[in-house]
Amino acid sequence: MTSFDRDSTTDDVLEGIDLAGRRVVVTGAASGLGFESSRALAAHGATVTVLARSEERATGAVESLRALVPGATFEAGVVDLSDLGDIERFAERFLAEHDAFDVLMNNAGVMASPFGRTADGFETQFGTNHLGHFALTARLAPALFAGDTPRVVMLSSAGHSRSDVDLEDPNFERTPYSPWVAYGRSKTANALFARELARRAGASVLSFSVHPGGIVTELGRHLDDELRNDMAEFAKERSMRFGDFGEDGEPLRMRFKSVPAGAATQVWGATEPTLSAHNGAYLADCGLGVLGANPSTNGYMAYLLDDDHAQRLWELSQQLVDIRFLDG
Repeated sequence: MTSFDRDSTTDDVLEGIDLAGRRVVVTGAASGLGFESSRALAAHGATVTVLARSEERATGAVESLRALVPGATFEAGVVDLSDLGDIERFAERFLAEHDAFDVLMNNAGVMASPFGRTADGFETQFGTNHLGHFALTARLAPALFAGDTPRVVMLSSAGHSRSDVDLEDPNFERTPYSPWVAYGRSKTANALFARELARRAGASVLSFSVHPGGIVTELGRHLDDELRNDMAEFAKERSMRFGDFGEDGEPLRMRFKSVPAGAATQVWGATEPTLSAHNGAYLADCGLGVLGANPSTNGYMAYLLDDDHAQRLWELSQQLVDIRFLDG
């Protein structure tokens, strides 16, 4: 396995890789990590479908990407991941035009938002980050499974360490709402989805979840001073819990990455050949995640390995979105 680290960029991990002939679909590609992933993959020959929640954002992103990567092939697509009907309509359009594609990068998300509900009544973060991507992946599966060594890359986060997913009350109907707990539940769900997809699909699809690191992007649009302070304090406490201290003896605080370094792990997950031996893995800092290490860096919580929970989440997700996907 090629050696990279937390400071490696998208261009570093793609050096020498030719993606000509591969089609990649990226959600949340109008800005931030999705935009950078689209740019880097296209620069190495991939055809990229750039998905955003509005036509203005999608077409604007494609125009900017074409200016950055002259001669590359981009396609704009519009899908609102908080609306199951919109996901179905997008998938119908996409499948009518494309028989196959090779990589689905489920990058879009919402973080620490005020309490709200999606168009279908789900709690916003669980409904968008997990159920929206579950439904999109299921709807696009006929073309994805027809791709060349297809892969699914799910954006999780160190935020999964906030909370395991709650299968009894996923929509905060009885539990007092916490923006960060809701985010943590959704990011745990993303990782469990990737793991269960790998188990159910076997060698048919490679599936990974990714912690990109701390990056300043539009994902933080809901953060106020209270939420930022809570995030910083939780990261400090997490470092103390995992025995992660700096040279000064103080707990390591959050370290932020550039956008190209933040997008590197998901691009690496979409292209690294040796990852075929690690289907379902959690990735961080352009490497395999480490059980028991600090999630702020490259570690993850043990409940991401709970296969019973992953199977039950899959079954619940099928019921909630009313789609049977790799069932049985």
